[in-house]
Amino acid sequence: MESGNELEIAVDSPGALSPIAALADIPEENIWLAKQKSKRTRRAYKLDVQHFMQTLRIKSYDELRQVDHRAVIAWERIMREIDGPAPSTVRRRLAALSSLFKHLVRHNHVEKNPVSEVERPAISREEGTTLAFSKDQARRLLDLPDETTIDGLRDRAILAVGLQVACGARRLPHSRWAISMNRGYDSLRIIRKGGRREALAVHPKAAQRIRAYLDAAGHGADLEGSLFRPLSHNRKRQETRRAMNPDAIDRVLRKHATALGLDRGYSAHSIRATFITTALENGCSLEDVQRAAGHREPGTTKLYDRRGYNPEKSASFFATY
Repeated sequence: MESGNELEIAVDSPGALSPIAALADIPEENIWLAKQKSKRTRRAYKLDVQHFMQTLRIKSYDELRQVDHRAVIAWERIMREIDGPAPSTVRRRLAALSSLFKHLVRHNHVEKNPVSEVERPAISREEGTTLAFSKDQARRLLDLPDETTIDGLRDRAILAVGLQVACGARRLPHSRWAISMNRGYDSLRIIRKGGRREALAVHPKAAQRIRAYLDAAGHGADLEGSLFRPLSHNRKRQETRRAMNPDAIDRVLRKHATALGLDRGYSAHSIRATFITTALENGCSLEDVQRAAGHREPGTTKLYDRRGYNPEKSASFFATY
């Protein structure tokens, strides 16, 4: 998009416009982007709208505001028949563009939302596609990292928090360790989407692994810094208290999954699916699992539930000739 995703207003320089006058000059598209609470959402929305503009060779916001349903239909068809992304990606991109036009309609910059007339590809709302680990695989995964090295201790704690606390890869780097107990149990302080803060009780075995990692890393007394940080010998070392990049969390999972021979299709989301499925199998209520996962709707939690997929009962194994 034309001028980035942050509002930059000079208010102290001599001769600068007043803040109100400066705001009036900011394109409404940038206002829409800036109002999104999550940095990750702003980045995704920006890339999705850029994809639309670049695909149809739209050069300016003025030109963008002239498009109608025909342009959006052409974009959807190019994605579906030529580019070939997953249906969920097409839906997400259409949703981002629709959000922008809803904002423009609301503030009288366009008359109607051209995306509202475009049919979005169907996706399964009953079950997601994220692969989950079996209980045996999860057990082996938890014990795989070397507990004699700081790298291994950190990885063991990361896997334990993912598999036994349900903290997602995007939230896990920014979690905080609460040494004091909350109602008798060790807890993690989690920052959810939109900045919501919650405390999650930690499985005793996960708490033990976290303590072992913190003892080796040396930042157990820093309650305000991130729990999982780049190691001191990381060649990209910058701020010592900064959180690990979520992509690094994903690489930790993939590294150890590959060591188990599970080198295709598994990601940090697999840990989430495994936790949700296992907790539900073992009798935890959907409401409590939903709360632990930080989902606003139970339908989102159900997308990670793999109890309906039982490969051991596949009819294929009964077709013996």
